[in-house]
Amino acid sequence: MLKAAIPGCHRLDWTEADRLALELKINLGVLQPVFSGDLTLSNVVPARSYTLSGRGRGGLFGLAHGSAEISLTDLGPQTELAFLAEAGASAQIMRLGLALLGSRAQHVIDHFFERFAAAMGVGLTPLNPPA
Repeated sequence: MLKAAIPGCHRLDWTEADRLALELKINLGVLQPVFSGDLTLSNVVPARSYTLSGRGRGGLFGLAHGSAEISLTDLGPQTELAFLAEAGASAQIMRLGLALLGSRAQHVIDHFFERFAAAMGVGLTPLNPPA
């Protein structure tokens, strides 16, 4: 279900209890690099919070990395999921332009949550981030 929720994901396999290997095709218009990498879960507090960190290798496009601090809050019949993410990339990727990369990253995040909610059969209400 998780693999189907991640836009462009071709492979997602558990390799250790806290690590996943993935292969992800990123749509950058005429360019569609495939990144392979690892996701690691850490700081896990079951049903409350965790950190998700990843590193990807995109051949000639270089390296990308990022992490997200994710928290879950029980709101009775609903659950609020909040996250704070940061990412970076090597010079090869950065030459494509920060605006393009930022919009693609936001697209992947938005579509992940839409697909995941649909797969779980639940509604999704995006909240505006705090100012």
